[in-house]
Amino acid sequence: MIVYPALDLRGGKVVRLQQGDPDRQTVYADDPLAVAQRWVDLGAGWLHIVNLDGTLGAANDNETVVRQLAGLGVLTQFGGGLRSVEDVARAFDLGVSRVVLGTLAVENPVVVGELIRQWGADRIAVALDARDGFVATHGWQRASLVTPADLGRVFASFGARHALYTDVSRDGELSGVNVTATADLATQTRLEVIASGGVGSLQDVIALHATGIVAGVVLGKALYENRIDLAAALRAANEKGIEQ
Repeated sequence: MIVYPALDLRGGKVVRLQQGDPDRQTVYADDPLAVAQRWVDLGAGWLHIVNLDGTLGAANDNETVVRQLAGLGVLTQFGGGLRSVEDVARAFDLGVSRVVLGTLAVENPVVVGELIRQWGADRIAVALDARDGFVATHGWQRASLVTPADLGRVFASFGARHALYTDVSRDGELSGVNVTATADLATQTRLEVIASGGVGSLQDVIALHATGIVAGVVLGKALYENRIDLAAALRAANEKGIEQ
């Protein structure tokens, strides 16, 4: 199981938003590159980068930072404000390894297949972020009428392999990841699902790993609040035969 330390960027700084609310922001660092280097030094093989300015439709001044992060020598997963095929191409020009498509994919699922044909299935992930059981879009500010499982099966039919699942109600709350919903989504869609939202302790990582089906976990606030030691999380995610 892959552990993805998160860097949520807003105005060039590393921040976290409570349940995606731009008015409930905590700034954790002014130097994203230094933060990322810390995670790399601790053994991270991937970084999960979110351009919150893009997600929220604000002026985007994070491109330089994203390019620097993509140049650190590890793999990078990037999302936030990718609303067109041109935006996706631009992200790859910045050097990222994989993009995460949310609003674009929900509003035009066919484009997922087109991008996979162009870039390959390993470079495209879809966001199946849910609030109250339905997919949320536009920086989690709007609700759709489709469930993550139903939409995930549609994406899978277009060739998608990777999905990011966030239980929005838990994001930034440190209340525990939704292990059951994440595992069920992976079972129902047969996608490689990455868990996000609510991770608050090493036990969450262990529980996800114990399902045997969850492909990864994004660590955000728990890292920045020192609730989880990244090196310990990496060990737990790679341990064989681990039990809760």
